[in-house]
Amino acid sequence: MKLLITGICGFVGSTLAHALLDAVPGLQLVGLDNFIRPGAESNRAALKARGVKLFHGDLRAASDLECLPAVDWVIDAAANPSVLAGIDGKTSSRQLVEHNLLGTVNLLEFCKAHRAGFVLLSTSRVYSIAPLAALPVVPDRGAYRPDTDKPLPAGVSPAGVHESFATSAPVSLYGATKLTSEALALEYGETFHFPVWINRCGVLAGAGQFGRPDQGIFAYWINTHLRRRPLKYIGFDGRGHQVRDCLHPRDLAPLLLKQFACREPVESAANCAPTAAGPGLSPRICNVAGGASASMSLRQLTAWCDGRFGPHPVASDPQPRPFDIPWMVLDASHASKVWGWQPQTPLPAILEEIAVHAQQHPEWLDLSAPF
Repeated sequence: MKLLITGICGFVGSTLAHALLDAVPGLQLVGLDNFIRPGAESNRAALKARGVKLFHGDLRAASDLECLPAVDWVIDAAANPSVLAGIDGKTSSRQLVEHNLLGTVNLLEFCKAHRAGFVLLSTSRVYSIAPLAALPVVPDRGAYRPDTDKPLPAGVSPAGVHESFATSAPVSLYGATKLTSEALALEYGETFHFPVWINRCGVLAGAGQFGRPDQGIFAYWINTHLRRRPLKYIGFDGRGHQVRDCLHPRDLAPLLLKQFACREPVESAANCAPTAAGPGLSPRICNVAGGASASMSLRQLTAWCDGRFGPHPVASDPQPRPFDIPWMVLDASHASKVWGWQPQTPLPAILEEIAVHAQQHPEWLDLSAPF
């Protein structure tokens, strides 16, 4: 099997590359990266040492894909993954759309030309912000949880946000680029007869992640706490009760291998997953996340860091940020039913892995999230 991973020198792309190389003897792996992300260059040598053929290119330029060899599958792990991208005064909204949407279009044209299957790593941010921001929550042991004494929006339960939840605007500019990419990928697959799978990921976390306040929050918080740099609870009650779940990206590998096994024509590909999707759901789109059992609030994460590194004060700023929501946990039961998939790395192991890496790399915070 020959595989192309875009964004291969990012945290998710490189982690997946190593996991798949470990799992598939003889895998031929090709990678494309533009190396604009601080820290990405640090992953190049380890990938080359394992025989990965790396190409320096920009997905926005269709001609940069012309030098790539034909492959069986493409994993699109290249994106600007910040919900604040294009609105923070530091990044361009046009560049966000070009990177996340035009780049996907160029990859779909590549798949069309080479009859390659396509896997899009999408995001929980495709789900509508307004009902999530208004979700009734109560603090419980230092973390928000849905208030089950009040009506919850359709598609939300204590297990998380389901694929049936609304995706109508607003979802943020970032979320809109990924949701549109999903729609285009499905249309290309149907029209040009190649398999497409869409995995909506929650927060991905692990050692070597390039943590920043607007993305990679678990890695950022642990590295910043260890270095005794300023931390702040932003928004809501200013006490850090907001919750996210997390997943180690290597846990995506078993799911991807099952999806790669589906090479049937498009007319039957929807039925090649192990079980039916259920009424109104597509086996092509699945939430893939740690879920409720791997969720944690910033306040709980601070307590974990205090126990690991010693106490460190956290400031409070109740002023809300755009597009922020109090509780985002993805319900991945659909992926379990369709693919028999479950996350393998528990949350404490992910946190400890990040902590060990942070201790071994005192320069990491400045390398990956320069101030």
